[in-house]
Amino acid sequence: MESVEQILSRASSFVWGPLFLVPLLLLTGFYLTIRLRGLQFRELWHSLWLALVVRKEHGAEGDISHFQALMTALAATVGTGNIVGVATAIAAGGPGALFWMWVTGLVGMATKYSEALLSVRYRSVDERGEQIGGPMYYLERGVGGPVGKVLGVAFALFASVAAFGIGNMVQSQAVSDAVSNSAATFGFSLHPGVVGFIIAVLAALVILGGIRSIGRFTGTFVPIMIVAYMGGASVILALNYQGIPDAVRLVFQGAFTGTAATGGFLGAGVAAAIRFGVARGIFSNESGLGSAGIAAAAARTREPVRQALVSMTQTFIDTLVVCSFTGLAIISTGAWLTGADGAGMTQAAFRTGLPGQWGGLIVAVSLSMFAFSTMLGWAYYGEKSLEYLLGVKAVTPYRVLFIAAIFAGSLGTIDFVWLLSDVLNGLMALPNLIGLILLAGVIVRETTSYFQRVGHLGDVEVARAEAGAPADA
Repeated sequence: MESVEQILSRASSFVWGPLFLVPLLLLTGFYLTIRLRGLQFRELWHSLWLALVVRKEHGAEGDISHFQALMTALAATVGTGNIVGVATAIAAGGPGALFWMWVTGLVGMATKYSEALLSVRYRSVDERGEQIGGPMYYLERGVGGPVGKVLGVAFALFASVAAFGIGNMVQSQAVSDAVSNSAATFGFSLHPGVVGFIIAVLAALVILGGIRSIGRFTGTFVPIMIVAYMGGASVILALNYQGIPDAVRLVFQGAFTGTAATGGFLGAGVAAAIRFGVARGIFSNESGLGSAGIAAAAARTREPVRQALVSMTQTFIDTLVVCSFTGLAIISTGAWLTGADGAGMTQAAFRTGLPGQWGGLIVAVSLSMFAFSTMLGWAYYGEKSLEYLLGVKAVTPYRVLFIAAIFAGSLGTIDFVWLLSDVLNGLMALPNLIGLILLAGVIVRETTSYFQRVGHLGDVEVARAEAGAPADA
């Protein structure tokens, strides 16, 4: 008789396999890209400008700024997937897997845009005066009827439980292991439980303050952690610049012809490159899972489309930027040929590319920062999902339990938790994807109306107003 872990392992393989969720996520992204006429390509620079320059709207309803909503969502997605996930994809699918991660990111931008638009469009205010929104609300109110309610409840149930795995215990274990191992290389002994306790205390200082506290913290912390990690990767690419053309060639060649066995790499066909590139790309940027819409709904904005434009830059930054730096560093240094996997492969790339112990230390510190930020983002996703199910009375107990789970996750192996959260994380996407397809007409109408009414000029007016200049200056 199969054990529970074996059953969960089989379920995870099916849910995230090539015959179920992966093609559904990818095809939904393609469908929305077509319906929106490639909006993510046409409006990318406009979106980045809104996210990084305008950053907020004064006088609009909401709890946090555009930028803080974006950073909260990035906190949840820029995590172990950007370090471990990229390496795992390349180890299993060869350099060509990175190309398919890019494809997933590009079509996923349309999905992320749609999730954010609907989340703001159908949001409301709870009894504490906080904005509440996300897939559970646009499923109930947008799809409507018994079907919409069932889909909303299913999403919220899966999300509130999955948050304890992929957004909590899995991350705390990654941080405690990375810090303990790094301390050992410098001659210090540090028990993972001690690290876990410190992480739990630090997380409590942020999480217990709610979304405003999380938004303020991530608005400062997330840009620093991303720039720091990319700075280390940039040095590696600069020192190995001669290997970049070959690395790019291997990416495109492997995407369409597969990669032959060489060095410590056992070889992989095109199917493996597609499968692992798409799966790990989706795992990294979470486009289609619907989670980021919960953060988008908290943003101060009068226009659902404006926040949606900001939110879709999350997928661009996560996959097209951060994952690319990791992947190119791994390939250009030859670390993908070492036979290492996961974080070990990325550490091999950084150790090869940077002198002394600095390479491994950068990966360990970055992994810790990424995982910590992921916990903060998922804490908010989980509490809002539970609030939908049980009301605001459940929020504080959920926060306390979430913090306790951070400590518990640092104490040992949690294969069961990982497998369970992996399945539930995938199941989150199913009701969300149904909602996105059924509400595609709403997404297109809102988008068309916005650009007819406002366009780029309207956003220039907003920026001038934020700067204190007259609107007609």
